[in-house]
Amino acid sequence: MQTHDGDRCPDESLDPQNWEAFRQLAHGALDEAISYVQQVRETPVWQPVPENVKHRLKEPLPLTPQGIENTYCDFRELILPYPTGNIHPRFWGWVHGTGLATGILSEMLSAAMNSNCGGRDHGALYVERTVIDWCRHIIGYPSEASGVLVSGTSMGSVIGLAVARNARAGCDVRAEGIRCAPKALVTYASKEAHSSVGKALELLGLGHASLRKIAVDEKRAIRPEALLEAIKEDRQAGREPFCVVGCAGTVNTGAIDDLAALAKICRDERLWFHVDGAFGALCALSDSLRPLIRGIELSDSIAFDFHKWLYVQYDAGCVLVRDRQLHSNAFATRPDYLRHLDRGLAGGGEWFTDFGPELSRSFRALKVWFALKEHGTRRFGEMIEKNCRQARYLARLIEADPRLELLAEPTLNIVCFRYRPPGANGEDVDQLNRDIVADLQERGMAAPSTTRLNGKVAIRVAIVNHRSRREDFDLLARSVVEVGNQRTSG
Repeated sequence: MQTHDGDRCPDESLDPQNWEAFRQLAHGALDEAISYVQQVRETPVWQPVPENVKHRLKEPLPLTPQGIENTYCDFRELILPYPTGNIHPRFWGWVHGTGLATGILSEMLSAAMNSNCGGRDHGALYVERTVIDWCRHIIGYPSEASGVLVSGTSMGSVIGLAVARNARAGCDVRAEGIRCAPKALVTYASKEAHSSVGKALELLGLGHASLRKIAVDEKRAIRPEALLEAIKEDRQAGREPFCVVGCAGTVNTGAIDDLAALAKICRDERLWFHVDGAFGALCALSDSLRPLIRGIELSDSIAFDFHKWLYVQYDAGCVLVRDRQLHSNAFATRPDYLRHLDRGLAGGGEWFTDFGPELSRSFRALKVWFALKEHGTRRFGEMIEKNCRQARYLARLIEADPRLELLAEPTLNIVCFRYRPPGANGEDVDQLNRDIVADLQERGMAAPSTTRLNGKVAIRVAIVNHRSRREDFDLLARSVVEVGNQRTSG
């Protein structure tokens, strides 16, 4: 009898053929992962991927089994030694969170369950609902507000602005598209707002030109009077102002808009108020920092991240929307194959797919649930306060050294400064500071990033790192001067 390829192993699966061997390998991998995090301070912050490793990673598509042992060995040799570096105590580039040691456990358990959190009736959805309820409490939203966990604030802002667009367009956007809007819709944000706001508007069919970037004050917060003038001008020109995006911690300097003032403007002008709270929203966990974000609870929607100042593993963000019905109106759809039933697996109350574009969703809530239950919100508030103290400490180190220049007094956790050799012109100093940052990274000493502030290239230190100590900032300030001196003397 002829055997077809599909009949060769009709009863086999992709599970290990030897479970005990797999168990031993997995236990060893877990031990190595724990040691990797435990000993990270003794390793380089970052190191470039060698050319021979890049070449080996460009391997052809595997057609035959290589086995878990060989695959794991390749991971240890070719991938593990070359991380982004954000779990290291001296990583302060961009706003990359550090992760938690116990996140290894929660991510492993989530992988074992492999839950699809788009909907249906299973434990993972109840965990996510609990996490959303905790988030409402943290931010100060009403109990009837809706929410959904997302990959991060960028996607959260897409969802929040989509709800705003549909609610304020003056037509049925879901049926006819944005072309049905009787007037061109306009969004407002400060010049310091994150680029993801513009991207969200592009994805929503509004275009980058629909974003008005409003001037900021000396603290780099949006100027309310300039916002009001822009709204007036757009209305006079026949356009439709519909949304203001407030910043709870700008990406460049950590500046915070006057959220209470923005909330009042939006209420008076009948505009949607969305807050980009990527990391600053979690100042709500600190009694001393919460006054800085007063008014955040008055927003119509807010997006923020857990993988920044809650330190959980990537990726994990959240969007909350005050009006549950408007949120559902923007996304809910139920074809027959997703029909909700009163009993069985197709039950379970509201499905998260009705509050966002994704039906296939990972169990992100588990690592957040683990983190909050393990440490409690007060402990996270203390860590956030520590990071802000460290920013002020670094600022004082910079001010104490005449070869360094502080470019902005830190509002929260971000410090912008530069090495300033005597007698050098502006462009030379800009390139020098770019080189200093690259040198620090390539030597594995520290990983700040760069930005431009007041027309000057700045060394930017964004501290969302629970492993950092004061000695790390002493080393950074000292190393910037040493590397700068080496380059200028050379």
